[in-house]
Amino acid sequence: MSTTEIPANLVKQLRDETGAGMMDCKRALQESGGDVEAAKRLLRERGMAAAGKRAGRETTEGIVLARLDGKYGTLVAVGCETEPVSKNDEFLAFAQRVLETVEREGPEAVEQLEGERVELVGKIGENVAVRGATRFEQEGDETLAAYVHPPANKIGVLVKIRGSASLARQLAMHISFAAPRYRSRDEVPAEEVESERAIYQNSDEVQSKPEQVRDNIVEGMLRKRFFAQIALLDQEWIHESGKTVGQVLQEQDAEVLDFVRYALAE
Repeated sequence: MSTTEIPANLVKQLRDETGAGMMDCKRALQESGGDVEAAKRLLRERGMAAAGKRAGRETTEGIVLARLDGKYGTLVAVGCETEPVSKNDEFLAFAQRVLETVEREGPEAVEQLEGERVELVGKIGENVAVRGATRFEQEGDETLAAYVHPPANKIGVLVKIRGSASLARQLAMHISFAAPRYRSRDEVPAEEVESERAIYQNSDEVQSKPEQVRDNIVEGMLRKRFFAQIALLDQEWIHESGKTVGQVLQEQDAEVLDFVRYALAE
């Protein structure tokens, strides 16, 4: 069956059911002899091939979505390659399905959407990746909060604390800005601390000081320059300078139980 013999209504049906381009639909129908189901398989196979070719491309654009429903807090990051695609209706619909699936069934359920992701890659012509997916469950006196930084919506945070809803919200905003890697200095791997300590110890800044005070200087540098950057409780509270996050939590008799931060461009 030649291309001209493919009925227009068949091409339209395949386009409506797959979202693929008109010429791709025509070619797939031509090669399948007008069999719509076979044409769908062809389009999907080609989408998978395209996805494979694009798999290594960076996905620094996209969108972070969050939802709180009382019992669960959900945060997902879905990346793409370019800003125009991050505003594409089909891309946004896929990101929304990722959010809903994770909220309903947990992060592992993202695997169920792999076929849809592959088809989307083939359709839009660039890599799409689920960069992160988390669901927290609220129990007892725990409080959940989420924050997605506007207007780009490319950085998002989900937190679980024991404390007030307003504090949880402020904390999510703080984490969005300050990007801690660990909750407390106790969680920083020992080898990472030792590596940083060695750098300070061997620096001209320390070596130029009397030997008996070098250890104290190094510990002060670790506290101010290292832990204050990467450990949440040691960071300066963005909402009130001069206080650390740990001090604010202590004042409010609150505790950080868990947090996750997704940033597509980082």
